[in-house]
Amino acid sequence: MDLHLTDRVAVVTGASSGIGLAVARALVAEGAWVVTGSRTVSPALAELADSGRLTPVTVDLATADGPAELVARAEDLGGVDVLVNNVGAVTPRPDGFLTVDDDAWDRTLQLGFFAAVRAIRAAVPSMRLRGGGNVVTIGSVNAFLPDPFVVDYSATKAAVWNLSKALSQEFGPDGIRFNTVSPGPVATPLWLGEHGVAATIAATTGVDAETARHQAESGFSTGRFTEPEEVADLVLLLASDRAGNVTGADFLIDGGLVKTL
Repeated sequence: MDLHLTDRVAVVTGASSGIGLAVARALVAEGAWVVTGSRTVSPALAELADSGRLTPVTVDLATADGPAELVARAEDLGGVDVLVNNVGAVTPRPDGFLTVDDDAWDRTLQLGFFAAVRAIRAAVPSMRLRGGGNVVTIGSVNAFLPDPFVVDYSATKAAVWNLSKALSQEFGPDGIRFNTVSPGPVATPLWLGEHGVAATIAATTGVDAETARHQAESGFSTGRFTEPEEVADLVLLLASDRAGNVTGADFLIDGGLVKTL
């Protein structure tokens, strides 16, 4: 299926690994021009840049000016057609809500919420000039499955979902669509890395990391974690005109973790 993304200009935040890297790789494969933002350029991202269709920008997206700086680099290519808000981080809170101080809340919100706010604010004028665009923001099942183990992350993802829905109404007449994707646990370093969620759960519950992983997988109807490439495929469909009348929607990709309607 041709997604009609050839020569579109796309911005992807948090693309050094995981979902962001998979999205960037898929966009390059579709022939898009891609500008990525992350604090470091990983070897995998540097290799992808060798294609000539990806420009990696080293930037701190948790700062007030970082997202606008990234979008400005994309505007050097003529404008922005697609924005994928992926950057974020999760810090497990095994000792509970009372241990999460204001600084911790601020760090989570700056990276997981305000980075998206600022990137959207920077990209929308360019999209308007180009007659439309697509914003796809990576949410989480925790937006509607609040978990005290990740209380600040859950609240942040709920805010992202609400923001996307509101902006889909405001900017729909400009031809700009806003959608969110809500993954469950994904096979990325965030979940399965040395210091990821599974390792933290293992340390808290007294099991090894592999056991913690299998315990998590037992909650999926499919019996496995979602792969980042599967999330990327969904993101690209929403970013294309193949989903041209889809806006203000959230798409769950969780292997059947959520059992409610």
